[in-house]
Amino acid sequence: MTRAQRKALRRIAIAVPIFGLLFWFLPVVTTIWFACGFVDMMRNRKKTPLLVSRYFLGNGILTWLLSPFNLLVDIVSYRNPGIWRLDDFPPEWREEIDMVLATFRLRKEDIIAEIDSEFGAGRRGMYVYRWYGKRFIESVPEFNRDFRYVKTIAVSVFSGKESTTWHYGPLRLTLRVLLNLNPSDSDRVFIECNGERHLWRDDPLYVFDDTLFHRSVNEVDARRYNVFMDVLRPSPVPGLLSILLAGISAIADQLKGAFYKNWKMLGAGKGGAKETAA
Repeated sequence: MTRAQRKALRRIAIAVPIFGLLFWFLPVVTTIWFACGFVDMMRNRKKTPLLVSRYFLGNGILTWLLSPFNLLVDIVSYRNPGIWRLDDFPPEWREEIDMVLATFRLRKEDIIAEIDSEFGAGRRGMYVYRWYGKRFIESVPEFNRDFRYVKTIAVSVFSGKESTTWHYGPLRLTLRVLLNLNPSDSDRVFIECNGERHLWRDDPLYVFDDTLFHRSVNEVDARRYNVFMDVLRPSPVPGLLSILLAGISAIADQLKGAFYKNWKMLGAGKGGAKETAA
């Protein structure tokens, strides 16, 4: 028996009695939660045993617990194709997204040099300009304006031969916009989601719903720099989604610590964050 199989058996041995007790004492609530989780999980196109086990027994548990909330967000938002194109966004969203992406493209060399000076070595780093509407690093003036839809602006840095495991993001209030600033000419640097492998060398831009099962892979011996942007979901009621997002911003640091524990947070770990009107 492999280590992974033993780990899976331990999780099942712990989960079965817990789920049994929940069904015994809270049958209606537990049934609703499982039903919401099942509907949420089925949004993924390619179902595998790993996808199911990670959702209910692994790093997707918080996504499952938040599934009733996320499904309600879906109701008050426009259709979610899972993998997005920039043309899918309304003009107001596009203006902000395009401005941020254009700034990164224009200032790419300076931004990478600045990151390297602050993060000379390490497996994974996150260079944070804005996080849930709070400003941190202010070295790029274009990022210090008020944004209505762009909530997080950062750069994710992987060292050579560094990858994530398969995982789920927790909340569907935002969409993830990624732009590879230095695509390697290799099929071993990619992001994989919804049954599809996206090679950065073919297209450095990727926009997706990060509550889908995904992984990011860098199997070459070179650093990978990805723009990491969270954008409010397109919705007929963006003000409501902004209020909901503001409600969780109070625990954003805790979420950051839980989901980015293997990362060195550059900027967001320092005090003095500035509130914005976004």
